[in-house]
Amino acid sequence: MANAAAPDRVAPDWDGGWWRGARRCESPNHGPRPEEAGVSLALIHSISLPPGQYGGDGVERLFTNRLDWDEHPYYQRIRGLQVSSHFFIRRDGRTVQFVSCDERAWHAGPSSWRGRENCNDFSIGIELEGLEGDTFEAVQYAGLVTLLRAIASRYPLTAIAGHEHVAPGRKIDPGPGFDWAALQRELQWPDAVFPT
Repeated sequence: MANAAAPDRVAPDWDGGWWRGARRCESPNHGPRPEEAGVSLALIHSISLPPGQYGGDGVERLFTNRLDWDEHPYYQRIRGLQVSSHFFIRRDGRTVQFVSCDERAWHAGPSSWRGRENCNDFSIGIELEGLEGDTFEAVQYAGLVTLLRAIASRYPLTAIAGHEHVAPGRKIDPGPGFDWAALQRELQWPDAVFPT
């Protein structure tokens, strides 16, 4: 795994906590990280709005509090939800960033990883456009690998997990269609970084 950038080093692919490889679409749904938290976990999710429909702007509108709750029957189930993620990787591999990685995005909810509670405090949330149980596109994996390497160049990542691993019984994403073995092969990072 790549060494994280020293605190005083300027990573050329970054503008503060904003990755230059993503289109910036700022969300109001974030807050400060606890000073002692640091960033050590990349947390993988899946989302599509409406569920199973790809290519629209529903996810961006949800993360920026602009979703029309009356536009689709499913939206009534999430009415008023204020959430965000740091990144969203679309089916075509394009990446959008909503929250600076130096800030705390609202993506994990009640969660725990390796004995640490409140994963939002110390994680970077990455949403893949998809549906739990469905598969993901090769370009999404390529984009995810590029993004994870960029994150590791700036932050001291020690783990990658899915939402299902930090909130078992409550969340099931990214789900059985996500190929953890392929991700590990491509990154060539040690077993300890990945969920067992």
